[in-house]
Amino acid sequence: MNMKKITIITLLTVLFSVTGCEKYLDVNKNTDSPDYVEGSLYLSGIQQAYEGVYWDIRALGPLTQMMGTSTTYFSPFAQNYYYAARDEGGEAWRMVYWMQGRNLENLINQSVEAKEWTLAGIGYAMKAFSWDLLTKLHGEVVLEDAFVDGLLTHDYDYQDVVYPKIREWAYKAIEYLKKEDNSIYSTRLTTHDHIYKGDKAKWIKFAYAVIVRNLASLSNKSDFLTKYYDELVTCAGKSFESTADDATVAIAAGSQSAPYSAYNNFWGTARNNLTNSYWQHDYAAQVMTGTVPEYDVNGNKTAVTSSSSSYVPHKLADPQIICDTSKVAGHFDPRVVAKLATLNDPTYLYIDNADSIKKFYTFRGSNFTSATSPIGVGATPSFWGRNAVGNYTIDGKGRWIYRDDAPYILMTCAEIKFCLAEAHFKKGEAGLAYTAFKEGVRADNAFTLKYLSPGAKGNALGGDKITTTVFNTLARQYEAGPYVDGLGAGNLTLSHIMMQKWVALYPWGAHEAWVDLRKYHYDIRYTGDYPSINNGWLQGSVDQKKDTDADKVYKGFYLAPAQVQHRKTAYNINNAGSPCFRLRPRYNSEYIWNIPSLEALKPVKGTAPNYHCSIPWFAYPGDYPTN
Repeated sequence: MNMKKITIITLLTVLFSVTGCEKYLDVNKNTDSPDYVEGSLYLSGIQQAYEGVYWDIRALGPLTQMMGTSTTYFSPFAQNYYYAARDEGGEAWRMVYWMQGRNLENLINQSVEAKEWTLAGIGYAMKAFSWDLLTKLHGEVVLEDAFVDGLLTHDYDYQDVVYPKIREWAYKAIEYLKKEDNSIYSTRLTTHDHIYKGDKAKWIKFAYAVIVRNLASLSNKSDFLTKYYDELVTCAGKSFESTADDATVAIAAGSQSAPYSAYNNFWGTARNNLTNSYWQHDYAAQVMTGTVPEYDVNGNKTAVTSSSSSYVPHKLADPQIICDTSKVAGHFDPRVVAKLATLNDPTYLYIDNADSIKKFYTFRGSNFTSATSPIGVGATPSFWGRNAVGNYTIDGKGRWIYRDDAPYILMTCAEIKFCLAEAHFKKGEAGLAYTAFKEGVRADNAFTLKYLSPGAKGNALGGDKITTTVFNTLARQYEAGPYVDGLGAGNLTLSHIMMQKWVALYPWGAHEAWVDLRKYHYDIRYTGDYPSINNGWLQGSVDQKKDTDADKVYKGFYLAPAQVQHRKTAYNINNAGSPCFRLRPRYNSEYIWNIPSLEALKPVKGTAPNYHCSIPWFAYPGDYPTN
């Protein structure tokens, strides 16, 4: 026996004799993991789980017409999907119940017990954010039965119960964050908090922002002004003030030198998740270039023989809502250069020349499930600006928020300002709505600028095709132009507010854009409280309002079965003609283990083939129907 073995045996003998065999072996009751983890150590994993939001945007981008895709598992979402026995679109479910799940509960409970109020407040703020996201995507969720030991099935809770609980958690977060905290955190928060580095003031604003986001989804309910308006306005005033308050999750990054590719942003070139099978949708290109088409009485785009922008072969709708870039020489919304990709200027020669950018850059959008561009001849580029599959050898580390080292975006000041503008508009407070609207546009310009990573002139190795100096100049011109400062409070419409919010959310906030589209029922024409079969849609077509209708919110937005050119397709027969109003719960979590609870859901059973078409409570003017 060698000396090393003798030393180990001697050490074990001493330990056994001092502590007793039973006590020594019983370090943890849990044989798989420690029974106790210091609270702040949970933070990193909980926050990095927000990558899951970007995973689900593979489904939500197509649903909101922010993206088109040909991927086998996600192209059905572009057609307002029907999916059976699959987990696609279930990442938020997995995130809330498993990846954060018990870890977040432990963080909160242990921090409260230890009177570490800052850490407890951060925990409650994240819990409110995550559950707000979850219920808006899926409707009914398991809340009261979540994390209850010993249950084999878990009952669902309806949104009229879930929504107030989310706000309760957010207010609890604020309460704890405002408490005097005598705990010594040292570097525990600055090291493990990848959102605000332990900054209590910013976390308080974050919690108020969650409440604003929660209440804004109820803005089309009949009792919004009497029940929710005042609270939304109050919380918005205590929430994000500038882009410095934006909530983002920093990541390790490292591109190709990272120890694991997952250290990089999900949309970066090192991950290849936005290869040549995802593209910017034609609706996105129309809105951000001012090329929303005019349709004739038959639903066809009005053709023109010549156009001020040669790549747009149709007459443009009057008015455009976001910009008139393709209609008026000199007018330009520079956000398009960051948010959308162009094939022009592959060697970045003109990125510091505003006139060249305005004159020569063109932005095409894809069809629902192919790169073919309805807006003009030619294919739609990938998000990195190439026809070829993204590759770091030609695209570098990517560009804008489609970059290896870009953080994950959770909420922005611009989003909150537009929520406030919508609330004031509903109240009839045009001046206040207009002020918040202008602040929202300016905040989104600042947000867009913040993540620009311009390429190098003459070097085709990736990056944004506009310099920060030129972007700033064009942004100030846009703000001073007819779509912001020149619009005037008297001309402000709900379309201006909601479509600017849609642009501000592009594409990182597709989940909230989908909330807005659903609460306005996709601008479907119907009578009564909410659309239904034979009153908004048939098996093969959807009756949407025309862009000329004053009460249509999203001008130019038409669902796949709408009777206009480049649409006119039908949904899966299981939709019974209806668009999608919710994602199904994660298959492996619910459809294998929780069938009885799914069967009990009303007004549509969770096992019904059209459950994904069941309109969630937040999108009803009042309460759920009784039948």
